[in-house]
Formats: sequence, structure tokens, C-alpha cells
Amino acid sequence: MADDERFLQSTLRSRGYRLTPQRELVLRAVTELGHGTPDEICARVQTTAGVNISTVYRTLELLEEVGLVTHTHLGHGAPTYHAASDENHLHMVCRDCGAVAETDVSAADPLVQRLARDHGFDTDVAHFAIYGRCRDCSS
Repeated sequence: MADDERFLQSTLRSRGYRLTPQRELVLRAVTELGHGTPDEICARVQTTAGVNISTVYRTLELLEEVGLVTHTHLGHGAPTYHAASDENHLHMVCRDCGAVAETDVSAADPLVQRLARDHGFDTDVAHFAIYGRCRDCSS
């Protein structure tokens, strides 16, 4: 058993769940995709096993509950999931071409500090996307 499989199994067991092939496949798909919607994750999983979209949604919900994946809203559609072990990052979405780029969350430090100072608000900047125009579309 690989280290990541042992980690997944121990994490699930510590929360009273067991490791199923579907859970392992969904987490592997999230990790391989880097960022993926439930439909994209389902398509990746279905290349190796017959798993339906409702199983993917339930599995993503469970994996997020136990802290193995997290999600971000990159638009009006379905959330985009990524492995919780990834470094926290901001998502920058180009309104023109739809490209998604990442940057370190520290780029938002002035905003986070101002919201805390002015409003006592503890901001989770890794959970949202910033919209604008990418370098290519701006030139």
C-alpha cells in the first residue's frame, strides 16, 4: 500500500469511514487534475471505473468534510475542487478567455489586513476567485 493510500485510509478511519475504491478514485482524479469540477472528476474516474455523478458529488462532500479536498467557486457553475494538501492560493480568472492562473495568498495581505482592521472580518481568500483580464487579453 502506497503512502498516500495509507494516509487516505487512516484519515477516513479516524473519522469513522472506510476506504472504498470510489473514494480512492475520486481523490486520485482531483489530485491528477489539479483543479476539477465534479463533471471533470467524474469523466476522469469513468476512464477506469463505472462511477456515476451522484457518487462523485457524495464522495467530494465527504472528502471535503474530512479535510482531504477543498473547493473554490471560479464562476457561476459548479465548484472547482483541489487537494487540500496543495498550497493555499488565489485564483485569478480572465473574464475574456476564461484562463485561470494562481498566485500566493500573500498577494491579498493588504486587503485581508484592512478587512480585519476595519470590520473585524477574518477573510478566507483561498476560497474565492478574483476576476479581471489576463496579461494576454489586456495587451
